[in-house]
Amino acid sequence: MTSAAGVAARRLLPQAYRHRPTVYASRNIHAGVTPFQHMDRAGLLAMIMVRGAPHEALMRAKGMYGEQNFYCTAAASVASKGMGSSPCSTDGQLGSVDGTPTTSPGDMVKEALQDAKKSSDLTLSNYWGITPKSVVREDGSAWPWRSFLPWEAYTSDTTIDLKRHHVPDTSIDKMAYWTVKSLRVPTDIFFRKRYGCRAMMLETVAAVPGMVGGLLLHLRSLRRFEHSGGWIRALLEEAENERMHLMTFMEVAKPRWYERALVVTVQGIFFNAYFLLYLASPRLAHRITGYLEEEAIYSYTQYLHEIDGGRIPNVPAPAIARDYWRLPKDATIRDVVEVVRADEAHHRDVNHFAADIYEEGKALKEAPAPLGYH
Repeated sequence: MTSAAGVAARRLLPQAYRHRPTVYASRNIHAGVTPFQHMDRAGLLAMIMVRGAPHEALMRAKGMYGEQNFYCTAAASVASKGMGSSPCSTDGQLGSVDGTPTTSPGDMVKEALQDAKKSSDLTLSNYWGITPKSVVREDGSAWPWRSFLPWEAYTSDTTIDLKRHHVPDTSIDKMAYWTVKSLRVPTDIFFRKRYGCRAMMLETVAAVPGMVGGLLLHLRSLRRFEHSGGWIRALLEEAENERMHLMTFMEVAKPRWYERALVVTVQGIFFNAYFLLYLASPRLAHRITGYLEEEAIYSYTQYLHEIDGGRIPNVPAPAIARDYWRLPKDATIRDVVEVVRADEAHHRDVNHFAADIYEEGKALKEAPAPLGYH
């Protein structure tokens, strides 16, 4: 537990055994050996929090039962199972331990949380000894993101040729091309001019091929005791980059309930279909992905046209986008769409390149992987 609530819980643990002769190591709680019968309500609170109950859930329960009644209810539940007695009186108020009045657990939590927040140099760790490192920006301010670190941010190459296109000249290429074209029709009908929602939906699909390809290459490497030539990492980098696109557009377009349902359905179908396709023909799978990226470039270009025409507000860029692509502080959503479009162009090149390698009858490991290409 690495939150201020966790620190508060650990501060409360000594309160649990203040009046008891037996001292229990904190590892017993982590191991699931919890001596309920030797806990007062402060200890019960600490046990719940250390065992991993979400802090938000506790706050919601407190709101439902009332701060004191919640802990009395929890203690009574423990007592009903024969694991101890409830420290609550019959009227639901705080009881006592060995005749000594018990401090309100709510007050103890508030005090402990305030102390934890005031301690700026607080080192958080858990039972396994994993201590999160303090990450800061170049200016010394705290780094706010956990999904990526400062050295993983980059400046996108927006000078890449956006019009580059692989002409389908073989039966497999034509199959890939027309498959993607047919998929665009229902997408246009469903989203129309709502390019923010379209981008969000697109990224939930675009992040699948890299993950599937990386997974299957990883398993192949394990089975055959061979290197992948860096292609596992290259494809997983692509999947992570596409996921970051999604995290960005989530800040711009809030999906409706039926759009979320559509994402679940499409992801389930597309993942399984692409998985089987990659097993049968990696060349066709990468070619389809290459053409999907070409369609993504077109969609983002239309998005920019809508912004430039004033039909979509050019709002400030989300904070996560400014940090991920190292954009200036005054960056707008137009700048974000430009760098995302450039990323898609790089993914287009990588996947068409992979398909060309397979077309030549070679394995991906025989060609250098384009690590960090985007």
